[in-house]
Amino acid sequence: MIATEKIRIAIAGYGNLGIGVEAGIMQNPDMELIAVFTRRVPESIKIRTQNVPVCRFSDMTEWAGKVDVMILCGGSATDLIWQVPHAAQFFNTVDSFDTHAKIPWFYSAVNEASSSSGHTSIISVGWDPGMFSIARVYSNCILPSGKDYTFWGPGVSQGHSDAIRRISGVVDARQYTIPVDSSVKSVRNGDNPELTVGQKHTRLCYVVAEENADLLRIEKEIKEMPDYFKEYETTIKFISKDDLEKNHSELPHGGFVIRSGVTGRDGKHKQIIEYSLKLESNPGFTANVLLAYARAAYRLSCRSEYGAKTVFDIPPALLSPLPGTELIKRFL
Repeated sequence: MIATEKIRIAIAGYGNLGIGVEAGIMQNPDMELIAVFTRRVPESIKIRTQNVPVCRFSDMTEWAGKVDVMILCGGSATDLIWQVPHAAQFFNTVDSFDTHAKIPWFYSAVNEASSSSGHTSIISVGWDPGMFSIARVYSNCILPSGKDYTFWGPGVSQGHSDAIRRISGVVDARQYTIPVDSSVKSVRNGDNPELTVGQKHTRLCYVVAEENADLLRIEKEIKEMPDYFKEYETTIKFISKDDLEKNHSELPHGGFVIRSGVTGRDGKHKQIIEYSLKLESNPGFTANVLLAYARAAYRLSCRSEYGAKTVFDIPPALLSPLPGTELIKRFL
């Protein structure tokens, strides 16, 4: 790829995350938005950036060679799992695929598509997977004797909410992930408890159902959904659309990664590493992480370093718009 004056970004999917990416581009002077792709009627989408076309998702391939990085902003449950391998045949890509159990398979599928077509794809970018993943690796290297704990929330999970919305009869939904307070306290105390996923979190779902929908069926499908709800204590509350818009329109989230370990000849010194996030806007923050990694994907592509990558493969210097000398001066 030949370097361009500004990194030409395209957005595929203009929901909460896509809107966040558009806003984030305005904070990155080395980037510009050149197109938005949607499966909705393009004329129904009103974006904030002037003179940028909104195109049909099916017309995406016509833009091959005109886009430096395609940022895919769909949901993991049914969108990204096929959209990213498809797009990687034509573009450098960045995505936020977050179904942890399926990431190895997803990596292989995207790597095959991007390697064979001469593109660079950075997968599963965000804060978890993403920034939390990096925190886990760093803390394991520093404290080889210890245990890892990741707690999410309290806050709205976009991926889990999207998974609920895909159920027949559901109009809209918000899913709150809530850490179990007693488990958090035990970990921070250095007790190193053995915790199942269900002992670390509970899930609270607010669901707007279609009129006359089978509520028992919807509740059963939610609670039995693998990778999302099956292993957790899940509470489901059916509410009106007005109630959802009034009381659950914001998308806060956050969480923390803890490594509890020991050092010393006899392992007598407890050591705790904790990395935490407190987010007023989950999609707004995730969007900015995607943009930083879009910069890295573009730079790797310019070096002809093709194939799928993860956050583990990307040095911090590739994420920053600053030159190496300035990074050393400011942050080292």
